[in-house]
Amino acid sequence: MEKFTLLEEYFGHKKFRPLQEEVIDAIINKQDALMILPTGGGKSLCYQLPSLLMDGVTVVISPLLALMHDQVVALRANGISAAMLSSMQDRDESSQIEQALFQGQIKLLYVAPERLTNPYFLRLLHTLNINFFVVDEAHCVSEWGHEFRENYRQLFLIKEQFPSVAIAAFTATATHAVESDIASQLGLQNPKRVRGSLFRSNLTIKSIHRIKDGREQLLDFLKSQAKSAGIIYTLSRKSTESIAGFLQMRDIDAKAYHAGMPTQEKNAVYSDFVSDRIQIVVATIAFGMGIDKSNIRFVVHMTLPKTLENFYQEIGRAGRDGLDAETLLLFSAGDVVQQKMFIADLPETPYKQHAFNKLDSMVRFAQGEVCRHQSIANYFDDTIVECQDRCDNCLSPEIKRIDITTPARKLLSAIFRTNQSYGLHYIIDILRGSKEKRILENHHDKLSVYNIGLEYSKAQWLTIGDRLLELEAVSIGEFKVYHLSEFGAEIIRGLHTIDLREDRLTIKKESSKKTKSFSDVYDADIFEHLRELRKDIAQTNNIPPYIVFSDKTLKELSMALPKNKREMLEVHGIGEIKFERYGDEFLELIEEIS
Repeated sequence: MEKFTLLEEYFGHKKFRPLQEEVIDAIINKQDALMILPTGGGKSLCYQLPSLLMDGVTVVISPLLALMHDQVVALRANGISAAMLSSMQDRDESSQIEQALFQGQIKLLYVAPERLTNPYFLRLLHTLNINFFVVDEAHCVSEWGHEFRENYRQLFLIKEQFPSVAIAAFTATATHAVESDIASQLGLQNPKRVRGSLFRSNLTIKSIHRIKDGREQLLDFLKSQAKSAGIIYTLSRKSTESIAGFLQMRDIDAKAYHAGMPTQEKNAVYSDFVSDRIQIVVATIAFGMGIDKSNIRFVVHMTLPKTLENFYQEIGRAGRDGLDAETLLLFSAGDVVQQKMFIADLPETPYKQHAFNKLDSMVRFAQGEVCRHQSIANYFDDTIVECQDRCDNCLSPEIKRIDITTPARKLLSAIFRTNQSYGLHYIIDILRGSKEKRILENHHDKLSVYNIGLEYSKAQWLTIGDRLLELEAVSIGEFKVYHLSEFGAEIIRGLHTIDLREDRLTIKKESSKKTKSFSDVYDADIFEHLRELRKDIAQTNNIPPYIVFSDKTLKELSMALPKNKREMLEVHGIGEIKFERYGDEFLELIEEIS
């Protein structure tokens, strides 16, 4: 069957996205391939479609059981025979899958990397007709990547055991150094290399200094995200539960997810999220790698990620359907100190300095005042033009800077006059003339710096403290005690001037400038009716709603209002298989409500 026919019949697309066809052609021609393409760019189709065109089975190595399970469910919903072999199955189920493999009834087999080192499984593979191997999330192969996994490093076994079988490797993020390491470690032979643009034109990226714990900023952000699915990332297990509880008390539908939760509880939260039964997951980075949910509308980071690779992969989970999505990074200088302490605890290896360098790049990005999309592209050796108002810096290009030398000297002097023995909150309380018992007992109300800082709120003083941390005028020691650096002492002596973006000391007004997009013109009422039907069908079939139809498909249906099969097949994401399964129910509903 011809590839364009398969594209429409099984995947419901009329044409390939950029770069997909050349990778598909390379795989069909049994050439090794290495594709670096942002999340949402359509990597999975690049190996799923050629598998249908070739004899034999495709073996897909993937790092997460949840990801494998989702992809198998999605493929079966499209009428494609797929299975996974994992610890999730009992012996009887595994035997049935093996029998189906022997009989040529499975086109795509998903396995974890650990299974490739299992002698029994390798013997099984040698009895099969394998058309090609797929290494998904291939950045895990490289020790210079941000999610290096030892089991991925063993995948050189594929070329050793099956030298004549092609390998196709895929990842969303890789610098050129990581790309070369992937190709080398997997033993790829003259691979077809394809690198897509990193610019996600549907993503708006904002990076804002966190005020206090950032919770009020989070609430302001969520006001524009009613009913939308989203992920909120935070650093610790404790904070996931705390923030989820904070949102629940404000009637926001959120649940926590972290690695310390019982497996059954984690699976329930994951299932509820992908099935649209909850709106928001508050998670550590344990959540989301390879998540296949297409209608995530926002991603928030409550603290600074440790690398730009992590950040870019995590925000990439929003807007996979191509519709508009928002991302927000809240950070403070304290985050940088904490991340550096984590790295300092690592063994002395070349990787340790590498981790410091990656953190420095993340800090420069968060504090930077140039186009955020350009900053990401530059880091990954890509080049793009400015993002056309898809980041906070381009939305507000001429933010005024103000001189904060005088308040900086006040704060630094207060640190000095209290013998560099207290935390920032205590220092600010002195500046603002607090009558707190401890201040009075320590006689710090008698200091010359007492009550000289009433011109700023506590939140504004914390921002000034952040700025001094950024400039390394101060450092944080044990018990969060603030110490002066030589540079800080020079500021007190009047040898330097300090400035700050004015918006960091004021409440920033959102720009009214907004690009008209596809998602602005669909019929919201009809979309909600279609979404309810999708949810009912998903529950009946025990599959996530986005596997029935994506949000993008539902929005197109609400605009096109097809009256028959021919018109419905013109809609994005609907092919013959999907129409046979769900088409009539949607046509009946559209006729009823339109």
